Amino acid sequence: MRPVWKGSIAFGLVNIPVRLYSATDSESVAAHMLYKKDLSRIRFQRVAESTGKEVPAEEIVKGYEVEKDQYVILSDEEIAGIAPEKSTGIEIQTFVAESEISSLYFAKPYYLEPDKGAGKAYALLREALAKTGKVGIAQFVLRSKDSLCALKPQGQGLVLNALRFASEIRSMDELTLPVKEKLSAGEVTLATKLIEGMTEKFDPSKYKDTYTEEVQKLIEAKAKGQKRPAAAPKPPKSNVIDLVAALQESLGTVKKRTKRTAA
Repeated sequence: MRPVWKGSIAFGLVNIPVRLYSATDSESVAAHMLYKKDLSRIRFQRVAESTGKEVPAEEIVKGYEVEKDQYVILSDEEIAGIAPEKSTGIEIQTFVAESEISSLYFAKPYYLEPDKGAGKAYALLREALAKTGKVGIAQFVLRSKDSLCALKPQGQGLVLNALRFASEIRSMDELTLPVKEKLSAGEVTLATKLIEGMTEKFDPSKYKDTYTEEVQKLIEAKAKGQKRPAAAPKPPKSNVIDLVAALQESLGTVKKRTKRTAA
């Protein structure tokens, strides 16, 4: 793995040199746009709406729309002048309980690795966070952008989770949500039992990106001149259900599955 950032964690007066690595990979299958007749690559051009002609890169400027069809032009120099200075340190500003951070705020995880000579200080922060059940909140510049983040222990390492800013989270106020729906005690009890019956320890290895796998298999089959049968269409599901009947049937299925597993 290649580090995407190098710097240090500031923990009070303790300085911990670290390297930052992306903790995730994309599993999507890349596709190219091709001309159907001869399978040549499609190239996209920058074309002006007013002339229909391609515009050279040196004649393209960045415009920010302030009103419909009215733009303010900012040069690269002007944008560079207000860009935040590149960070060399992740200064922990406060510590909070992880349970206080809504899942809406978590954006992307990174691994933190101690640099040479920083192993003891790194281990100290990791163990202190694990013992207190807290995460460190910090702000630093990553790829020329201000980044809010949370540092937490993960096994023998530390993970930095990039967080969204509060201004990036949309309000739920515009949604139509069931507020005055009347639920019977029996319905809630059945739903609770169903949840309890389906509860198990989270094992992420059980879950696969089946769509990406199927696309890859289809590509390999077609490359060999093979044809795969089209999947049968699934019947549409009705939105009208008897809640109690559906819960009871689901609970029965869970009980049967539990008995088979136990046997």
